Amino acid sequence: MTYTTIAIPWISGLIHEMAFTLAFKTTALIDGGCYGFETMSASASVAFFIYTFFFTYVFVIAIVIFCYAKILLVIRRQARVMASHSAGGDGLNATQAQKNKTEANVIKTMIFVCVFYAITWLPEKIYVLLIGQKLNKNVMEIGHYVGLFMGCFYIAANPFIYAIKFDPVRRILKGLILCKKMPVDVT
Repeated sequence: MTYTTIAIPWISGLIHEMAFTLAFKTTALIDGGCYGFETMSASASVAFFIYTFFFTYVFVIAIVIFCYAKILLVIRRQARVMASHSAGGDGLNATQAQKNKTEANVIKTMIFVCVFYAITWLPEKIYVLLIGQKLNKNVMEIGHYVGLFMGCFYIAANPFIYAIKFDPVRRILKGLILCKKMPVDVT
């Protein structure tokens, strides 16, 4: 797992940068302005969109779902172990209720994260689709900034999602916050 974790960012970064060198090769100087993707053919534009959409959108959502599925498997395995150690009766019902609550919380968090990612990164993906179209430069510039803002909004909001939605993270963050308790006078 360690070697995979090291290799994937290197390989994916290399592939990603190779695709974006297309921006430099298709840049044109028009009326004193430098415009990327200006000389891109229609087929190259479609190929670039397909690559970008699947590699940076669909693939990311699939990885998040896969990782959450692994988390659910661990939760179920731990609940099974706890149930086998339980005395039975009420202990078994409490363990089952806690397992169900934890699973529901993980599933809700996964759905929220995936939907939030899909919504906030969609404008940028639409912008990439429109790069190949010869649209008004002002419209393209506005689209670039809207897509960039939405993507950055997701990146900034993501930690807060986990702090609010996921109980283990919330408990750890509450423990990290220093609270000064006022002494109680005993009379």
